[in-house]
Amino acid sequence: MDYPKSVPSVGLVNGRFVDENPLAGTPGSLIPAVWGNSVTQEILGVISSAGMTPSEADNGQLIKALQTILGRSSPMRSVVTRLTTSKVLAADELGLVLIDSSAGASTVTLPAANAALGVRDVIVRRVDNSGNRLTVRADGNDRVRFHTHLAANGYPFLVLMGSGDWWHLRSDGTGVWWPLGRFDATPLGRISFDSARQVLPGGYAVLNGNLLSRSDWPWLFDLAQSSGVMVTEATRVGSEGAWTNGDGATTFRLPDIRGEFLRVLDEARGVDVNRLAGSRQADALESHNHFLPTSSGTAVRPTPSLPDSLWDLTHDVNAAPVSGTLGTTFPNAAYNSGDSVGNIGGFSTETRPRNIAYPARIKLI
Repeated sequence: MDYPKSVPSVGLVNGRFVDENPLAGTPGSLIPAVWGNSVTQEILGVISSAGMTPSEADNGQLIKALQTILGRSSPMRSVVTRLTTSKVLAADELGLVLIDSSAGASTVTLPAANAALGVRDVIVRRVDNSGNRLTVRADGNDRVRFHTHLAANGYPFLVLMGSGDWWHLRSDGTGVWWPLGRFDATPLGRISFDSARQVLPGGYAVLNGNLLSRSDWPWLFDLAQSSGVMVTEATRVGSEGAWTNGDGATTFRLPDIRGEFLRVLDEARGVDVNRLAGSRQADALESHNHFLPTSSGTAVRPTPSLPDSLWDLTHDVNAAPVSGTLGTTFPNAAYNSGDSVGNIGGFSTETRPRNIAYPARIKLI
């Protein structure tokens, strides 16, 4: 594209346009048709290459076309949008979207991922740490393609959980938003232990057996259904480590492993046979013998041993116990004295090893 230097025309000086000068008697420039048509065609070429239909009534098509074309090579714009309430995002608000839901539950809706939007990126990031639900929803029948191993078309929305949780999404112009990155990509349903009581951002919850709505957590319900670890609500007792089908229509229940020891499922090894995933197993002691004194002294007792004075109620140093043994009697202050070397430990309503308790978390999204 250039000035019409090679086109003979009135009022052109070296092919450039000039104004009329009445005093000098020189006319103003007349735009040559060939040049005017070529300029128009140059602009229409940009508009058409962006996949747009030229419109005589739309004076903003060139900038829209340039944005679309630039978006294809660099989908992320240097735009920061801040929200404190529910909103439908416009195309020019895509970029880094910072959302504060501390005032209440909110929904941010993405623009339609159609040809007019083209290939565009957005990072949606939560800035508050309240428990209010924050939903990022695709427009109409659009979908966000995450957890496609559970649903090939993805899901119509996602949720941001905790301050700093974020997702990086890209539209493909055909009704789909593709996740490119997120704050925490730990697999859905993964159980982990934490060293703090606070639930960390990224999509976690306490494994407390809560009832959840299937419509609020469709991907999690899909996981529960396909897990092979789901029982009915009526058979939950004894299988608290499993999912349940809730009311059978609108809800389902998380596993509850609070206060429990965990054991690896046997899965045909033959060590802990006939166990179902998520099932609870009662306390048990391995079969064993007790060694009791047959005479005074300690020669026939296993060591370390309690002194004679603690073995029986009416101790006679020259005779065998005559009225039972405190060593196998509950409670027994000699045994119930801590967990240091030389002591058995405290009596309790359960059999347990020494242990440390950490909070358990489950990945919800």
